[in-house]
Amino acid sequence: MNLRWMEAVLPLGIIAGMLCVMGNAQYYIHKAAHGRPKHIGNDLWDVAMERRDKKLHEQAASSSN
Repeated sequence: MNLRWMEAVLPLGIIAGMLCVMGNAQYYIHKAAHGRPKHIGNDLWDVAMERRDKKLHEQAASSSN
């Protein structure tokens, strides 16, 4: 009677394992598609800074040629 809670452990373990598998799959698919991990909480400021950085890198590369 005391081990009744053990019946719930297996389904909960399966659910937790599948959540981990799905999260890791999303991470690796995004990383493979974009070449870097997903930026969490990306707002307009972050997007503007990424554009600025990309432009600066392109200008530095073109000026060194």
